[in-house]
Amino acid sequence: MLIGKLKLNFEKVIIMSFTTIKSNQTAFLETYLRGTGKTLTAADAKARFGIQNLTARVSELRAAGLNVKAEPATTGKTRYSMTARDVTGSRAKVFVS
Repeated sequence: MLIGKLKLNFEKVIIMSFTTIKSNQTAFLETYLRGTGKTLTAADAKARFGIQNLTARVSELRAAGLNVKAEPATTGKTRYSMTARDVTGSRAKVFVS
């Protein structure tokens, strides 16, 4: 009786949770971060939402008068969050999608 070897090939499957942004990126980030308590790193933004240059988007948010906090993450990268109120104390949306 001949017993053959069965060789199994397992391919590495990478699953990305990618969300398509239907508005512009700054409007999306304002909605995603503002007053929600959520945080985001550049790597998270790129992997989850396709935002290539988070630093530039954060600069645009700050230039519009929004309070964006930058804190060091445990990985040594920068983690961004945003308060509900802008620098004048308003909670009104700045960017319209």
